[in-house]
Amino acid sequence: MASALTPAFAYTVVYVKDVAKSVAFYAKAFGYSVRRLDECHRWGELESGKTTIAFTPLHQHETDDITGTVQIPRSGNERGPVEVCFAYQDVDAAYKRAVENGAVPVSEPEGERVGPESWVRT
Repeated sequence: MASALTPAFAYTVVYVKDVAKSVAFYAKAFGYSVRRLDECHRWGELESGKTTIAFTPLHQHETDDITGTVQIPRSGNERGPVEVCFAYQDVDAAYKRAVENGAVPVSEPEGERVGPESWVRT
């Protein structure tokens, strides 16, 4: 039996410039359903199984002073400190849909290390 202190992974929060646009992009490019987008477009969520993929603005007066500001890459040669990975049975079709909907191709589907994989940048 699990302890009351056994964690369950609940959220991945993605800090973005435009919450509504990002929620729409991830829903269309990666096939998720939108669970919630608040009226002010300061919080959005996608249905993703037992966890939630959430989106919130890069800067928020409610949290910047408490937890610090979000640092973003300064150039196309840098990347953020978090990667969000999705698993699909048909990696080729998922990759094609993501790119057709605005994801930037990094590497096409190839081989199997853990399983077939490809990379896109949003």
